[in-house]
Amino acid sequence: MKLRVVIDTNVLVGAALSAGGGSNREVLRRCFRGDAQPVVGVALFAEYESVFLRGAAMAKCPLSGQERQAFLEAFLSVCEWVKVYFLWRPNLPDEADNHLVELATAGAAGTIVTRNVRDLVRGELNFPGLQILTPAQFLKKHPNP
Repeated sequence: MKLRVVIDTNVLVGAALSAGGGSNREVLRRCFRGDAQPVVGVALFAEYESVFLRGAAMAKCPLSGQERQAFLEAFLSVCEWVKVYFLWRPNLPDEADNHLVELATAGAAGTIVTRNVRDLVRGELNFPGLQILTPAQFLKKHPNP
């Protein structure tokens, strides 16, 4: 069974902004190759679009707007769309991060890959089967197949 993952926006943006890309890009490569199955829902899709396509954070991105659009569309083409029916509200320090845990739960994803581990593990409601990993931790825990 394919490993189901939620890819946080900061990983997607980090892969585009960094010249080397490092672990961010390798995580995305594994999604493109089919080694991992990324899931996406309405809230994460909106966040991807907001930050990746129009965000001021992308001003230093070497990719043009058209290239970022094409990249995002390619990534979304390998994602599985998941409807989130229940709002679990794990009460994370940043309310805007709650949707990641809800998506992982709804999409039966065992892992959230993020650069914001510190905040995502501090919820009041915990999900024992859910791992919150940085891209480097994810790659170490799940070596190349």
